[in-house]
Amino acid sequence: MKKKMLLLNTTVLLGLGGVLSTPAYASTIQDMESQKSQIQNQRQDVQSNIKAASDELTRLQAEQDQMKAQLERLTLAEEENNKKAQKTEADIKETSKQVDQLEKEIKLLQEKLEKRNDILKDRARSMQESGGNVEYLQVLLGSSSFGDFVDRALAVSTIVDADRGILKETKNMQDELKTKQADVKSKLASLEDMKAELDEMTVQLAAQKKQKDALAKELKDKEAKNEELKASLQSKDSSLANEQSTLEQNIKDQKAAEEAARKAAEQAAKEAAKKAAEQAQKAAAEQAQKADSPSPKAAPKASSNDVAPTSAPAPKASNVVTVGNRWIGNSAYVFGGGRSQSDINHGLFDCSSFVHWAYSQVGVNLGPLGSVSTETLKHAGTQVSSSQMQPGDLVFFDTYKKDGHVGIYVGGGKFIGAQSSTGVAIANMSSGYWKQKFNGRVVRI
Repeated sequence: MKKKMLLLNTTVLLGLGGVLSTPAYASTIQDMESQKSQIQNQRQDVQSNIKAASDELTRLQAEQDQMKAQLERLTLAEEENNKKAQKTEADIKETSKQVDQLEKEIKLLQEKLEKRNDILKDRARSMQESGGNVEYLQVLLGSSSFGDFVDRALAVSTIVDADRGILKETKNMQDELKTKQADVKSKLASLEDMKAELDEMTVQLAAQKKQKDALAKELKDKEAKNEELKASLQSKDSSLANEQSTLEQNIKDQKAAEEAARKAAEQAAKEAAKKAAEQAQKAAAEQAQKADSPSPKAAPKASSNDVAPTSAPAPKASNVVTVGNRWIGNSAYVFGGGRSQSDINHGLFDCSSFVHWAYSQVGVNLGPLGSVSTETLKHAGTQVSSSQMQPGDLVFFDTYKKDGHVGIYVGGGKFIGAQSSTGVAIANMSSGYWKQKFNGRVVRI
């Protein structure tokens, strides 16, 4: 009887095991696990591509922002330089008018002096014919020039009052003529300087416009590339969303199938166990119930060590040679610029204002900012031989005029300065254009 009970119990357990290991169910799980693994691999690839695209997008955006800022500086510089050029042209016209007027006045004075000369000669002849003072006539007629004649005549104390008045008027006219001639000479020299500066500005304005147009085109191309990258990224993201949706649906279906299979298996097991309990002895049923799997041990809690991040100290400008590097690629040249805080904030300098700014950053005052020029800077320190040149010395160049450009020597045959074609930049003065323009003047501050 006992053997029969054991045989029946074994049959029931075998039947239960058959219910829990249906071949069709196992095949479905394997297929779905394989599908899940494939989708996860695809998702990882797509996410990797999206991350790479996002990184490139971020880099391009930063580059675009920098290019836009430089384009704004160049636009502002172009506007300021155009204003300066227009003002210089107006000054040239006004000075030319003044020169023309002075030349007309000089011509009138010369005509008046010629008439005065004739009057004085007639009076001298009349005096001689009427028996005038011989010594007086000899003094006058022995003059070497008309100017000498007037000076001698004024020095003679025997001239009658009427003659003295004519001579004094003539002398005043002569002095006025000399003054106007000197004024014309000065204005003509100023006019030449203004014309030279205007020519220089015209050349540099053309260069700045060319640079601005090239930068605008490059920016437009990069913006198009950026938009293309965005479209590609959105397409990939849409594909990823579809893959994710499919994966989630598959997992949902898989869980539903597993749950349905589990419930069916449990139901079948319960029914089989119920039949076995009715047919088997109580001891055998109790023994079958003891075949429970042990409870899984709680997984150990993961531990982590938090390490406080450290940051490197921020770089700090240490001397005048390197302090201006921050403006390289972030500045523009403006004639007369850099003499207000607004200009400095926007990186708008000319050569002398940049040198003034750079030295101010290391605590050296090179005089009032509003009046700084290459002329004031060449007298700001001590002149040294170009063979003794050291980093930090001021170097001067003859461009549109003598000492028309200044920069700061950085060593290795190079200098940093606000260059009219590029803004603040490091240039080579040991060859090419700047070597030809370097005039040997070196000032140590």
